[in-house]
Amino acid sequence: MTQVRNKQVILRDYVSGFPKESDMNVVEGTITLKLPEGSNEVLLKNLYLSCDPYMVALMRKMGPEGFQTYTPGSVTINRVRGVKILESGHPNYKKGDLVWGFTKWEEYSLVTPTVLFKIEHTDVPLSYYTGILGMPGMTAYAGFFELGSPKKGENVFVSAASGAVGQLVGQFAKLTGCYVVGSAGSKEKVDLLKNKLGFDEAFNYKEESDLNATFKRYFPEGIDIYFENVGGKTLDAVLLNMKVHGRIPVCGMISQYNLTQPEGVTNLANIIFKRVCMQGFTVGDFYHLYPKFLDFILPHIKEGKIMYVEDIDEGLENGPGALVGLYSGRNFGKQVLVVARD
Repeated sequence: MTQVRNKQVILRDYVSGFPKESDMNVVEGTITLKLPEGSNEVLLKNLYLSCDPYMVALMRKMGPEGFQTYTPGSVTINRVRGVKILESGHPNYKKGDLVWGFTKWEEYSLVTPTVLFKIEHTDVPLSYYTGILGMPGMTAYAGFFELGSPKKGENVFVSAASGAVGQLVGQFAKLTGCYVVGSAGSKEKVDLLKNKLGFDEAFNYKEESDLNATFKRYFPEGIDIYFENVGGKTLDAVLLNMKVHGRIPVCGMISQYNLTQPEGVTNLANIIFKRVCMQGFTVGDFYHLYPKFLDFILPHIKEGKIMYVEDIDEGLENGPGALVGLYSGRNFGKQVLVVARD
């Protein structure tokens, strides 16, 4: 039996406030590259890992209800894509298969394949299964089309628009024939939205002192769909500018995740007066649509009609820094961590 090094990212202590690299440790263990006799598990070599904003919520002592949280001393768990199966005791998977799904932040993982998707399309970058062809892509697709119910000519606003999900929502909206505005946190990201990703307009929210006035400037007739990624002051100002029967798919609230006292939202009455449908969702509710999603998005990727921007860090030892950087806006596009390329 071959025993090899297995580098891992361990949660050192529960996160309080903004996450720090020191909340995690990178340690070296060992693993035997052989399945136990009679096992129905699969042995994985992790190639590409995903850094996602929701992860910090699972690192807190009081995590969101209904979600498995991490505990100090445990290996950080996340969705991973671009994984090679080294050995399989499960009839649905064989040695050499490429998959994406749940695993841990480590070089090798032994898992029960309850949520593993086979990668059938290898004519696109394998890293795309951390983003556009994985959880962020499905999130954008389900939130925008299933909950947003867009119609040609409608007005769409996307917050955190240069991130893993937002950059896709904006492009989906343009493909549908909508007018699209996005917000981001730097001039470079605003330029990306307008000049590469095809948004009609974009603005740096850090330079806007009155968001209500900002939305009236970009949406004089109001907003039909707001794809919510940030919460807080942005959501409060959007509520004043929604059109009657507008829709707000609530994907995330990254501005609130690291606050000890979340900000209040004061304009909720507009949901009543304007008959706005505001609905939270998690992507797990929509994985049954994954084949339909692939049929939709793969032709657009291959024809160059949809672009995807990635920010790639190399090496598991850089995982804590890559994850923490999400909350300061350091990343430029989807944050990917390369563990191994083969």
